[in-house]
Amino acid sequence: MASNDATGDASTVKYYTRAEVTKHNQTNDVWIIIHNKVYDVTNFLNQHPGGEEVLLEQAGRDATEPFEDIGHSSDAREMMEPYKIGELVEEERTKDDEKKDRDWANGTSDGDSSSGSWRSWLIPVVLGVLVTLVYRYFISAH
Repeated sequence: MASNDATGDASTVKYYTRAEVTKHNQTNDVWIIIHNKVYDVTNFLNQHPGGEEVLLEQAGRDATEPFEDIGHSSDAREMMEPYKIGELVEEERTKDDEKKDRDWANGTSDGDSSSGSWRSWLIPVVLGVLVTLVYRYFISAH
């Protein structure tokens, strides 16, 4: 089922089933799945900013949805890498998770990178111009 060590090289990635991950659900042995990747977060429990309880609730489970619901930063995502021990076997992967992971890398969470990015700055700029025009109108009128 599994190849060699998880060193980042595709030929040496270790693969796990969901059943194997489920067995690691104790305080001294905590594995979770996020975006089809398997993480051993046992040594991260005390360091997790949200507290160890958050990770323990997800122990042995797919934590992708709760992870995304919180809106973790890119720094948090980088911090996960040392804890990655492998990936789910191909047959048990979730397609939506891969899409969300790619969208995060593009700076969006809904897959619509063009509309989401321009809206985030266009509305404040338009409001700023409007406020400036109204202010100048009232100052010049008096």
